[in-house]
Amino acid sequence: MFSLKDLYDVTPGTVSRSISFENPTGVPGSGAKAASPLGPGRKGSPARHLDPGESLILADIEGPGIIRHIWLTTHPKLALLRGVLLRFYWDGQKHPSIEAPIGDFFGFAHGQTPPFETAVHSVGEKNGMNIWLPMPFLTRARVEIVNESETRMPLFFQIDYTLGDKISTRTGRLHVSFRRENPTQKTHDLEILNRRSGPGRYIGAVFGVRPLDKLWWGEGEFKAYIDGDTDFPTIVGTGAEDYVGLSWGIQQNAFRYHGANWREKNSVSDTGLVSMYRWHLLDPITWETAFRATIQQIGHNPTGSAREIEDYKAELYEREDDWSVTTFWYEPVPSAPLPPIPSIHERMANLPESTLKLI
Repeated sequence: MFSLKDLYDVTPGTVSRSISFENPTGVPGSGAKAASPLGPGRKGSPARHLDPGESLILADIEGPGIIRHIWLTTHPKLALLRGVLLRFYWDGQKHPSIEAPIGDFFGFAHGQTPPFETAVHSVGEKNGMNIWLPMPFLTRARVEIVNESETRMPLFFQIDYTLGDKISTRTGRLHVSFRRENPTQKTHDLEILNRRSGPGRYIGAVFGVRPLDKLWWGEGEFKAYIDGDTDFPTIVGTGAEDYVGLSWGIQQNAFRYHGANWREKNSVSDTGLVSMYRWHLLDPITWETAFRATIQQIGHNPTGSAREIEDYKAELYEREDDWSVTTFWYEPVPSAPLPPIPSIHERMANLPESTLKLI
C-alpha cells in the first residue's frame, strides 16, 4: 500500500519518463522538438487525429518498469468511447493482456459520465480521463489504440512511467477484459471474470446496466470461486447494489472504492442506465491456483404485503437485462488469452448518444 514515505523515498536506479505526441519514444532530452507557428519546441505536436479503421502504437517501452498513470482525452461521443479500443501487451506476449473500450477502461460504462473520482480513476468535466493503477512489466510494454468506429478521433494522451523498478516473473501484470451480454440469460449468472489459472489478485470491475423492465433489477449476488471451489463459491454478496457498497437501490454516489458514478434516473422503478463500480484495494481477493467471478440477474416484484424476510424472498424472480462489465485483475505472464471482445456493433447496440453537455 502507498505510504507517505513513498513521497520522499528516492529509489536508486529508478528514473521517470513520459510518452506523448511531444515525445513519442520517451527518450531523455527528446521532448518538444516539433515546431509550431510559434517556433521550435512551442507546442508543435500536442495531438493528432485517428481515422476510422486506423490503429496506432502509443507506447513501446523496454523494461523493467511500471506505467504509473495514463491521461487521455477525446470528444465525448459514444462512437469513440465505446468504439475505440485500447490494447496492452506485456513482455512480448502475442495476445493482449488488456483489451477494452476507452470509456470503460477509464472507469465508466455506456460511453458517458459526469465528472467523478475514485481510487482508480478520475474523469473531469470536459472528459479528461485518468487511470492510476500501476502497470509493471519486465522486458517490454506495448500500448496500442484502435479506432473501430466510423468517426475521426481527435486524440491527446500522456503515459507516465518509471524505469529500473524491481520486477520479477512472479509480479502480477495488470489485465483488463470487457464483455457485454445484451440480454443476459435467465438463471445464467453474468461472468465477471472467466476462469483464470495460476496465482492472481482480483482488483474490481466497472458495470453498466440497462434494465429491461421497470421492476427493481439489482438483487443478484456477487460470487467469487477461489482455488478449489466448484458448485458453490467462497465469497458471496447479498445483492448488486450491496456489492458496490450502496443500499436500497442505486444512488449516484462516487466513493473512493465503491459506488455509482452515474444513474440516468432517480427512481428505483425505472429503466434508466446505471454505471457502477467496486474496487478491492483494501479488501483483497487473491487466489493461488484458480479463480472465477460472477454476478446473478435477480429482480424483486413487490406485492405490498411483505413484512418478513421470508415474504421478501418469495417476491424474487429471475430476469434478463443488458449488462456490460470491465474487469481488472493482476496475474503473472505468460497468461491465457482474454475472452473475445464483442464487436463494435455489440458494444454500442441500444445505447443513446450522451445527453451530458460536456463540451
